[in-house]
Amino acid sequence: METPSALLIFPGAIRFLQSRGMTLLGILFILTAFKWGALLFTVHQYETVIITRFGKAIRTETKPGLKLKLPVLDVVHRFDNRILAWDGPPTECPTKDKLYLIVDCFARWRISNPLLYYNRLNDERSALSRLDDILGSETRTAVATHDLVEIIRVTKGRQPVRDEELEKSGTVLPSNIPDIQLGRGEIEKQITERTRQKIADFGIELLDERFKRSKYNPAVAAKIIERMSSERHQIAAKFRSEGRGEAANISGQKESDVASIRSIATKNALEIEGKADAEAARIYANAYASPDAQDVYSFLRSLDVMRAAFEHDTTAVISTNSDLGRLLKSAGPPAAAPKQPAP
Repeated sequence: METPSALLIFPGAIRFLQSRGMTLLGILFILTAFKWGALLFTVHQYETVIITRFGKAIRTETKPGLKLKLPVLDVVHRFDNRILAWDGPPTECPTKDKLYLIVDCFARWRISNPLLYYNRLNDERSALSRLDDILGSETRTAVATHDLVEIIRVTKGRQPVRDEELEKSGTVLPSNIPDIQLGRGEIEKQITERTRQKIADFGIELLDERFKRSKYNPAVAAKIIERMSSERHQIAAKFRSEGRGEAANISGQKESDVASIRSIATKNALEIEGKADAEAARIYANAYASPDAQDVYSFLRSLDVMRAAFEHDTTAVISTNSDLGRLLKSAGPPAAAPKQPAP
């Protein structure tokens, strides 16, 4: 009973809701609701948009701005025009000289043909997967067809740093770094060109590819480090051996010099001593050459003999004809001093 009375109270409102104007307002509202999500879309300056209808591409939008599409039927696919990155997984591969390397590469690419890209790959994940396959294969092929030195070096004609003192000593022999034919840069260009030809059919342009890092396999690296350590230990042992030999030479030379100096000093001392003895003998000979000197010498020697013979209470029988008897006899009592006359 209350509803009919309420309708009677607002008869104008009911007529308005049933009018043509309200219908137009409803249609306008629906169009406004579909404005951004279903009817209109935006194309940015860094992307290309492909519109598909029932899975088939009907047009491509490259100019930035606001664009129209049919709601529900049309689907928007966006593709980035900027340079994109590819960072491949580290790959273990052998070189031509049978050395295993772990090579890590990266590349830069972009979508050159969005329509072909959409038809062949559809999205970026498929493109990265295809790049993994092609770039990985080309990288392994390039590494396997070149020696290790070509992968790790860039400059041709490079000369090693030399230590002239070590080379003179013979501890480190003169060496030359093996020259390269291509180098890492040329190999990277070869990989880029070969990959570029293969991925052109997918609407992709490969701009550049580079080796980010190359290193030995961990098992091989341990052996190489051990070998390098062994070589350094050999060099150190050779240094120590040469040092001990040089020390022995220096010690032997020192002892030889000391012995030579002592020999020369002893010789000079003996020569001086001999000259002194000769000079003393000459002086003694000159001193006792005269008859008076000889008599004095004989007298002094006799006194020495008497002193030695009669030092203690000694009784001796001496002939008066002997030299000692005559000497004692000739000595006699000392003469008395003359008396002085009385004053």
